[in-house]
Amino acid sequence: VLDRGFLFGDGVYEVVPVYARKLFRFDEHMARLDRSLSKIRIANPLAHEAWLERCRKLAAALAEAEGSEDQVVYIQVTRGVAPRDHVMPEGIAPTVFMMSNPMKPPTPEQRHGGVACTTARDFRWERGDIKSISLLGNVLARQMSADHGAVETIMFRDGPHGGPWLTEAAACNVWIVHEGALLGPPKSEHLLEGIRYELLRELCEEVGIAYNLRPLSEADVRSADEVLLSSATKEVLAVTKIDGEAVGHGALRGKPGPVYGRLYEAYQQAKLTMSL
Repeated sequence: VLDRGFLFGDGVYEVVPVYARKLFRFDEHMARLDRSLSKIRIANPLAHEAWLERCRKLAAALAEAEGSEDQVVYIQVTRGVAPRDHVMPEGIAPTVFMMSNPMKPPTPEQRHGGVACTTARDFRWERGDIKSISLLGNVLARQMSADHGAVETIMFRDGPHGGPWLTEAAACNVWIVHEGALLGPPKSEHLLEGIRYELLRELCEEVGIAYNLRPLSEADVRSADEVLLSSATKEVLAVTKIDGEAVGHGALRGKPGPVYGRLYEAYQQAKLTMSL
């Protein structure tokens, strides 16, 4: 009970997707774990090869026990156990916790019909770039969408040049499509650089979709041709309704659009070639 993760939320985590018992984009997840640990001044307790061995062993155990070929491996590293004091103690061993659970992907209905989201002011702390286990703000934001029967809460934050500007959702990155191009908010301390940031850039290049990161206003999101979510479990998913209003224009209003369709298919191919 004196673990600083329990007392302070003093730690970070990673979630690695597993497809057919193979780890997806493992190196990229390890690089982000390194970044998060470095930002809160915890030395990585394991080499990447040791993490890989443990993740594979855990995924194999769940597959054998439950038959789950597709999973999500959760990794948590806290600063460790010490008497309660806000100052970071020296010379304590980090606590490592790991678990794996069956993947719960979007339903076929969500894939074909898209999902609904709500919106909110981004009231979380300023260091969204750290994949921190201190997730109370995200919990509150996600509950707001759950209360309205939606799957996510898309958040906006005012900045030095006005706003509100798109940051991210409670547990996903958010993208829009404008004139056939995929657009996302630039990397900053206010949002987590999802592993799919680079993956979607690669997929866009592969299938010939323009890709750009720039500040996106709330008006940009509400007037977009398409709105997409991306995360380890959702992969890429179409948003077809925001705050009760249909997304898009014309015949495709309120329906998943063509850019989503092309990226989803490319994502499925990537799963076959980018797993360890």
